[in-house]
Amino acid sequence: MAKSFTSYKNPSLAVDLVVFGYHDNRLSVLLLNRNEEPFKDQWTLPGAFLQMDETFQQTCSRVLSTKLGMDKVYLEQLYSFDEPERDPRGRVIAVAYYALVNPRKFEIAAGKMTNDVKWFDCKELPELGFDHTDIFNKALQRLQSKIIYFPVGFELLDELFTMTELHDLYECILDISIDRRNFRRKILDADYLINTGTKREGLQNRPADLYKFNKKLKQYNFQLNII
Repeated sequence: MAKSFTSYKNPSLAVDLVVFGYHDNRLSVLLLNRNEEPFKDQWTLPGAFLQMDETFQQTCSRVLSTKLGMDKVYLEQLYSFDEPERDPRGRVIAVAYYALVNPRKFEIAAGKMTNDVKWFDCKELPELGFDHTDIFNKALQRLQSKIIYFPVGFELLDELFTMTELHDLYECILDISIDRRNFRRKILDADYLINTGTKREGLQNRPADLYKFNKKLKQYNFQLNII
């Protein structure tokens, strides 16, 4: 006779979030300092257990709103992490997402289960609890590969930006030098940008054209070809 569904031991499901931000030419990630075990007083990625009446997306929204003070951000499912010993509390499978935000648009706030919430430079991370270093590395690799062919980087910028600011963003995320003229030509050829006809004043050189992302673009046909 087949076993009933309830006779099986089921693992817990959790959602962990890698929240990337970009400010002052630095790519950062948002971390929480836990105020309870396991990994009390250590830094981790924000996350939560999936509740019975929730989807993964709804859990993400709950984490963003209650633990970070954020809503309506770019989210993408990343990967599942299922090592049996990844959580000292028991068998927990984590489904990871990454989010892209402009830190200037949000005033982050620590929730009740955290000592602090803070942006960290992606190149200067503290030791993370659980397997969150692995999750972070996977998210960074995904972001670096995706920005080559899909315009996710616009989520990290102000609504209006200069070509130099966009170029600097790509160099920061990819951690390489990119030829400015080649970059400008490829970006403009892809029709991703709309020239607003306005300029940013107060720069050392002549005023720079201000662009915005073409949100009405139906198809994305872009390969940066810089690596």
